[in-house]
Amino acid sequence: MLLSAMELRKGVLVDYQGRINTVIYWNLWKSDRRSRVQMKVKDLLNGRISEITAQGDDKYEILESESIELSHSYRDGNDEVFYTPEGEEHRCAAAAVEDTLRWKAESYKGLLVDGKLVTVNPPQSVIAVVTETTPPIKGVLNGLKDAVLDNGLTVKVGMVINIGDKVRIDTETMEYKERVNK
Repeated sequence: MLLSAMELRKGVLVDYQGRINTVIYWNLWKSDRRSRVQMKVKDLLNGRISEITAQGDDKYEILESESIELSHSYRDGNDEVFYTPEGEEHRCAAAAVEDTLRWKAESYKGLLVDGKLVTVNPPQSVIAVVTETTPPIKGVLNGLKDAVLDNGLTVKVGMVINIGDKVRIDTETMEYKERVNK
């Protein structure tokens, strides 16, 4: 299916330069003469972001996709192996899911294009353990400080958080949400 640049929106999968891309930014830019569409697309296989300035009537091929629930199993050479709850195996290039797998989760959302797994996304939020941070300061409840999580990522957490605490982190924004008592 073909859509014009004016009809595209954030989150749509498009074929751009023969590669599978998702639109991550879309803006209509109007001038005295003609309207143009400014877009940013992200290549799902290598993570590269391309900026596009298109005419409103430029056509892009829309890719049909399906989202499925997956759990990570193991790495096999250059592939990561995932399974659906029904036991169906799907493989994805390790480079395409490297950042996602840093977030340890029970299940992930896989994106199938033409029946092939092209990328995997983490859940909206995950629970991680703080492995390094400065000690909490008595009497100081507001504010944020740096903390290193068990996956090696550094995020800002509340001042009352201590080493060993479990925290909920938004995987998209890397924002601290709350301390979890589990």
